[in-house]
Amino acid sequence: MEKQLDVYRDWLGISETARPLDYYQLLRLARFEDDASKVRAVYRRINAHVRKFATGDYAAQSQALLNELAKAMLCLTDADRKREYDAALGRKDAGPGRRRTLEEILLANKIVTQEQLTKARNFAEAVGLSVRDAVVQQKLAGADVVMMSYAESLGLPYVELDDIGVDEKLVGAVPAGIARQHACVPLMISEGRLLMASPNPLVPDVEEELRLRFNMPVRSVLCTAASVNQAIARHFARDTAPAAAPVKRPAAAGPAQAAPPSEAPPAAPVVVDKEQAKKRLLLAVAAFAVTVFLCVAVKALLFKAPYNALTAGSFAAIFVIALVAAGIAFSVSRRFKL
Repeated sequence: MEKQLDVYRDWLGISETARPLDYYQLLRLARFEDDASKVRAVYRRINAHVRKFATGDYAAQSQALLNELAKAMLCLTDADRKREYDAALGRKDAGPGRRRTLEEILLANKIVTQEQLTKARNFAEAVGLSVRDAVVQQKLAGADVVMMSYAESLGLPYVELDDIGVDEKLVGAVPAGIARQHACVPLMISEGRLLMASPNPLVPDVEEELRLRFNMPVRSVLCTAASVNQAIARHFARDTAPAAAPVKRPAAAGPAQAAPPSEAPPAAPVVVDKEQAKKRLLLAVAAFAVTVFLCVAVKALLFKAPYNALTAGSFAAIFVIALVAAGIAFSVSRRFKL
């Protein structure tokens, strides 16, 4: 009789027979390992090994294990979630402690020198950037290395989107306007939380809207700007259909399951992009003002009438023309999504 495949034993070399494995056992880490960079390094090594089985007869088992490994890594590199998880395993909570700043991490890990950091700081102050973005723009370190250090300074996990990818089952429930404006994509649902990948922590308003849509807490997972922009271009094109109805919270932790079509409530209204609406309004006001100026100038030049000689009828006609111009400008900007 052929021995049944045990991916933990046969692929990962784990001898423990008690299941389920905890995250430390799964990643073959010392219990309560606190070094986030070590957790990520071990995860990347095991992830690369399991991907060797991603094709062929064991593709399904490989994908399931990859998802499990990703959830373990994301939990153990998220300071708040790790504290909760460790407490559930019996660790005495010693409190969050002091986190190192981004600059301290960059220097301690010899990613930049003090001279380079001073250069980046001066550049950041001159052009109005964060030190994080200044280091990247000055090409003092790679975007991924800087983003990992930034994530550590905030106590948030960092992810390579190429390793995990976007959960396409969740894409339809995230408004395209939110994804594009705030540079975020849905990564997965883990332990009853929606994980959103973005180069920056989600702002409270966006986090609250997503919490209401998915009916579960939301956590930020950091990634590089380039990777999230590629994901948005792939999954949230500008001709994307309106967002689907909110996802119902599953009874147990795990990937979200969309409600059957017959049970789905009416589609959620399209989210208005406040920034775009503001730009369109400003464009319409500008068109109005320019039209008034041009009409007055043309009237004065053609009829040699000074400004104070213009009649009420002339002003009324100019006002109407300017309103029409403003309306056209607003419509054009809306039509082409400017």
